[in-house]
Amino acid sequence: MRERLSARQLPAWVEPAAVFRAVEIEAPAVFWLDAGSAAEEGWSFVGTGEPSELPDDVELDAADVDETLPPFVGGWVGWRDYESGAAVAGAPVADTADAGAPSWIRATRVVAFDHSSRTAWALSPPADAEEWAARVAAASVPPRSGSDRLADVPRTAVARHDPVEYAALIERCRELIRAGTAYQLCLTTRFTVPGRHDPVRVYERLRAAIPAHHGGFVRIGRRALLSASPEQFLHARGGLIRSRPIKGTRPRGADREEDAALAAELAADPKERAENVMIVDLMRNDLSRVCVAGSIRVDGLWVVETYPAVHQLVSTVSGTADEGTTVGALLEATFPAGSMTGAPKLSAMTQLHGLEDAPRGVYAGCFGYVGVDGAVDLAMVIRSIVIDEGGASVGAGGGITWGSVAASEVAEVATKARAPLAALGAGMPARWRSDILN
Repeated sequence: MRERLSARQLPAWVEPAAVFRAVEIEAPAVFWLDAGSAAEEGWSFVGTGEPSELPDDVELDAADVDETLPPFVGGWVGWRDYESGAAVAGAPVADTADAGAPSWIRATRVVAFDHSSRTAWALSPPADAEEWAARVAAASVPPRSGSDRLADVPRTAVARHDPVEYAALIERCRELIRAGTAYQLCLTTRFTVPGRHDPVRVYERLRAAIPAHHGGFVRIGRRALLSASPEQFLHARGGLIRSRPIKGTRPRGADREEDAALAAELAADPKERAENVMIVDLMRNDLSRVCVAGSIRVDGLWVVETYPAVHQLVSTVSGTADEGTTVGALLEATFPAGSMTGAPKLSAMTQLHGLEDAPRGVYAGCFGYVGVDGAVDLAMVIRSIVIDEGGASVGAGGGITWGSVAASEVAEVATKARAPLAALGAGMPARWRSDILN
């Protein structure tokens, strides 16, 4: 089914959290694309549907945008894992246990929330419109049942690499860069928390600790992705494609003066600026494969954006889509994102396959929506948690350049992983908790 859903504006604002809690207790396939707990702009979407594959032949919307409707009027919500994209690009990939598992939902019932105007829309097939709108309008947060939620159990995460091992991998990256094999390598690792977890409760903690404009909860069957992503990978609407790569991180300071100093240090750091501009150039190249010649622009370069846990160095690249460009062609040209591979992309992915020696899975992939009308909004899977029956995992990493200092890169990984692990009720492994890293 590729028809738009019927959209009905609700008479009054309803809270996204209330709608989400009302529908998730009975829907095995559910999503919440979340603009944040205190959002004053942007859109959030809560909905349900059926597990599905994402069709590659949906053409990007090149028409004038209808501003009277929400930007998502039906389509698919879900994620694409890193290995799927790397394999298409020609890189070697590690086997993943989740290969072939459903990762997209074809949306059948959606609520769209416009935070700037505080208006909400109910979207569904026409025959279901009245019932769905009435149900949404009456939504409230149901009482928490002690029987259907797991008790919190303090845990300690298990690291794929200890800090010494990760630092050695950083030095191997620098050796490859010195040899001319790559300019930058985005080296990653993983922290796992075995046992059972309540995805809804964990997501409530995650969004409270790390408000993000591209947060998200996507559950398909017994696997769930929980994200507080600050990085928009791809946005396409009205013929314009935009990407906002992040490269460069500093922790927040203990007081206002230290915080401002850390942000200023990030903005001026030659290594961080070099790392960022390499990915900007890579994204310019990737977008040029599906955009009108001469239309690629850098709309913002080296902009410091501040989030509750970190400062980030963000740039914006955009271009006008070639007529007839499909979602499949767009993803083939750009995915995996350069901010999670390094440059040159194929060489970087090939080297990282040997260095990391394990799959990334959903981490370093992308998630969000693809509309039936060709509208696209996909975020990077970073600052994220994947939960299944076996436990939970948190990926973290950073871009390595010739100017990287191993101790600083190791500390950055710890900074990025700490908050998602805390949402799981888990502490950092002992060797990652040392004063040296903090």
